[in-house]
Amino acid sequence: MQSPAEWVVVIPCVNEAAAIFSLVESVRRQVAHVIVVDDGSTDATGALAAKAGAEVLCHDAMRGKGAALDTGLRHAAARGFAWALTMDGDGQHAADDIPAFLSEARHGTADLVIGNRMADAARMPWLRRRANEWMSRRLSDTAGFLLPDSQCGFRLIRLSAWSGLSIHATYFEIESETLLAFIAAGHAVKFIPVQTIYKGERSKIHPVRDTVRWFRWWSQARRKMVNRKI
Repeated sequence: MQSPAEWVVVIPCVNEAAAIFSLVESVRRQVAHVIVVDDGSTDATGALAAKAGAEVLCHDAMRGKGAALDTGLRHAAARGFAWALTMDGDGQHAADDIPAFLSEARHGTADLVIGNRMADAARMPWLRRRANEWMSRRLSDTAGFLLPDSQCGFRLIRLSAWSGLSIHATYFEIESETLLAFIAAGHAVKFIPVQTIYKGERSKIHPVRDTVRWFRWWSQARRKMVNRKI
């Protein structure tokens, strides 16, 4: 059984001053250690996260969500944590769901545990839901089994497994690449139900630029997966 000292929450974010203080406060009621990676914010995100009790790592300029996650996970691994729970900084993930992830760390066998919002998908904005469903179908076809919510950033990661993977995504394709990397390496992946929370916040995903990045990444990933099966 893992002790609470082996768990850390990693929150990559940029310009989330409106949500980060209350988020860190609520998370710290469940997990003592919180790392916030401020990806070049121009507002008070970093200062508010620190005030709420988080350890704050700062990028001088925006490098992308994938790069911010890499910074946070590498720091967590270097500090000796066994597990990192990643959450978005905009308040879309509920701290009340954290115990279910920690139960998986104690009793489960998966190396990657992903939140699944699809039981209440109607609460997601229509375009985000459709994009998530479409991408999840593509990734499920590539992986060879069902991946119901491939884009959820609420994830529990066994850091010893993550450290052995080759992951290069620096933007929002990071969720897809990490998921397929765990699967390709033979690591167990599990989905657990989590709350679906949207409050009208504006997505940080650029509809054209990030879509092009994802398609470029997916084309390369699909070829690699096919080559492995040959």
